[in-house]
Amino acid sequence: MAIKKTKEYDIEIVNRKADFEYKFIDTVEAGIKLVGTEIKSIRKGNANLRDAYCFFRKGELYIKSLFIAEYEHGNLHNHETRRLRKLLLKRNQLRKLEKQVKEKGYTIVPVRLYVTQRGFAKVEIALAQGKKVYDKRESIKRKDIKRDLDRMKKMY
Repeated sequence: MAIKKTKEYDIEIVNRKADFEYKFIDTVEAGIKLVGTEIKSIRKGNANLRDAYCFFRKGELYIKSLFIAEYEHGNLHNHETRRLRKLLLKRNQLRKLEKQVKEKGYTIVPVRLYVTQRGFAKVEIALAQGKKVYDKRESIKRKDIKRDLDRMKKMY
């Protein structure tokens, strides 16, 4: 997990493993339904997307296994760390994603979790297809070549 502070967003948590495991077809920005202590914990950067995945239940999209650490200054009403959370999308976006997941066998993977300037937590989800082993080897090769080229540029 990479936690970055950028000018665009206060906090951004990225799932780098998802890029290695899946080929992204389409990405969508979704809101996430949280409780008070969860957003406070996210603002501190205490979240992890590594094992998280999305699924449909009764026409609504949920994210499961998204880890948000308990807020240290919370009281007995603190949240569960890996509870089921609802994702907020428009109805036509939900129908489109659900149709593609059912018909074409794609999966929905959370890629980024960030807090906007207005203070809302957003999740960038991707409609993805699993990579084969040879695709993963190709990704590693591309990454190594890019690293070598960057090193050469620094030298000159």
